[in-house]
Amino acid sequence: MTAAALTPLARLFAPRSVAIVGASERAASYGGEAVLNLQRLGYAGRVYPVNPRRATVHGLAAYPSLADLPEAPDAVVVALPAADAPGVIAEARALGCGGAVVFAAGFAEADAQDLQAALTRAADGLPVCGPNGNGIVSLPDRVALWGDTVTPREPGPVALISQSGNVAVNALASRRGLGLHTVVSCGNQAVLDAADFLEAIVERDGVRSVALYLEADGDGPRWCEALHKAYDAGVAVAVLKAGRSRAGAAAASAHTGALAGDQRVFRALFEELGAAWAEDPHDLLELAKALAKPRRSGGDGVAMADALATGSRGDGVAIMTCSGGDSAVAADLAAEQRVDLPELAPATLERLRAILPPAATAANPLDYTALLWDEPDSLTALIETLQDDPGVGRVLVLYDAASDAEDWAAVLTAVERADADVTVASTLPELASPGAIAGLRSAIRAHRPRRTPRALEHPTSAGRTLNEPEAKALLRAAGIPVPDGEVTHDAVTTWRRLQGPVAVKRIGVAHKAKEGGIVLDLDDERAVERAARRLGPPVLVERMAPRGQEVLVAVKRTGLIPVLVIGAGGIHTERLDDVAVIPLPADRARIEEALTTLRTPVPLDPIARIAIRLQTLPLALIELNPVIVHGEDAVAVDALAQEELHP
Repeated sequence: MTAAALTPLARLFAPRSVAIVGASERAASYGGEAVLNLQRLGYAGRVYPVNPRRATVHGLAAYPSLADLPEAPDAVVVALPAADAPGVIAEARALGCGGAVVFAAGFAEADAQDLQAALTRAADGLPVCGPNGNGIVSLPDRVALWGDTVTPREPGPVALISQSGNVAVNALASRRGLGLHTVVSCGNQAVLDAADFLEAIVERDGVRSVALYLEADGDGPRWCEALHKAYDAGVAVAVLKAGRSRAGAAAASAHTGALAGDQRVFRALFEELGAAWAEDPHDLLELAKALAKPRRSGGDGVAMADALATGSRGDGVAIMTCSGGDSAVAADLAAEQRVDLPELAPATLERLRAILPPAATAANPLDYTALLWDEPDSLTALIETLQDDPGVGRVLVLYDAASDAEDWAAVLTAVERADADVTVASTLPELASPGAIAGLRSAIRAHRPRRTPRALEHPTSAGRTLNEPEAKALLRAAGIPVPDGEVTHDAVTTWRRLQGPVAVKRIGVAHKAKEGGIVLDLDDERAVERAARRLGPPVLVERMAPRGQEVLVAVKRTGLIPVLVIGAGGIHTERLDDVAVIPLPADRARIEEALTTLRTPVPLDPIARIAIRLQTLPLALIELNPVIVHGEDAVAVDALAQEELHP
């Protein structure tokens, strides 16, 4: 849906009236629980059970159909079998209802694409959540358009959008200090998808972070819009994407489709737009909880990144705990997550030493020892001293009580008193008392400065595949070095002209080494003639490039979002699977940053020159594998390209 069409979502999140079609008193039925959930949460609006076979449902007057209601309700819950859902949705739209939730499974996930298409047509602009989902819970509004039991709880700052109903159900049952605000289980996304819900939820009062559990990729440009909107609203985003990397459409003709598969490109896109990547559902919720921590400096977690980028304060993290072991673990995790733990300034060390007991050592991470854990004034002074360090942007305080032990009360008191940007984390989050306490690993990742979203290219479609000589002609015109050579019926004459060892290649073969389509290092007449006869004619004869490091450099504009792919090339491409994926456009600084993530060191200057020029070619795919780097020079010895498909 377009952004303009999202305004009616307010009627689903905060409806003044709700109709439950299929309301029932049958135990554990979705239609029955939907009625009971509204009663449990103390929903103050009007509730209309719809069931032609009952006069009342759970003490409320029932109606035979939507058309019999005294008003067009803001929200319609459809708790009927899948085959009946399109008809109810069409009726709700015709009556002017605000939106609907469809619980039933048995649509596209069960190969009933026609039924799901019928549901989508019936909606015709009506906002619909589902099918095959659990619905919507808005705790600030005491609303639960939900098929499983929901118990009352105080609203918090974390929203959850999940394609999985079970992930959302488990989150609502969490007792790990998770302050949920709005929960959406969007299932098959026949009408509204997760990006639609994200755009709407970031405008809701009280939301400071959103956790996304996704199974489908969705639309890259739509995600760009939604994540930009989240950033502008000061709402941090954490994402967990299910599913292993799948080869893209170009995999049959190029390595890039497999290396830059859906999952890898998806992660690159979301991290480029400022989202934090989670590893599992527990990590997702802990990460969202940590990202929702309010900042006392006047901004939230996303706005903090702007302050850090301007140099107005340091972007490092200071960690403090009463345990030497926890200090060591925290330091290791910070290194793993690429979180900067800066060395403290001399003035900071001097202030710390004046507060610490003799057994403690002033450092970052700071082990203040158990001697201070019941002295809130001293702990507050330590937090504020760390925050004042010029290299520190935020302070992470470890809190490791296994219960509401009074011994640890001083730590939380100190945190509340401190005039600093503090996150409290635990190495035992499942035993932590309710509150904004995040797991250690997730909290450290949340402290990593996030990117400021930037404008990205839109994807295109692939057309005709170019052969290697055609692709290299384009490279040569763009100033990208390629070996001297030519397509010929007389390989021997070309070899003589080139005056040195040559490679003889079959034209029109993508993976030449695998398919026996190339013969290398030929430097005598009989060998050249024999190779040409076996492979052609005609054949491509090229001067051998100097030996050097083999690198893959490619631009792929099909799929979720256009990307630049750089990594180990030649015979190492598939064996090492070591690539960096960068959403386009990618300037030199972004390329340099990405190369630091590779296990295989790649020379910056020659590869960056080629990568930047490669982006100027109007192609859906251009893969150079390998580019041979020798010193400060590089040459693309093999190339595969696909034209853009223009409508």
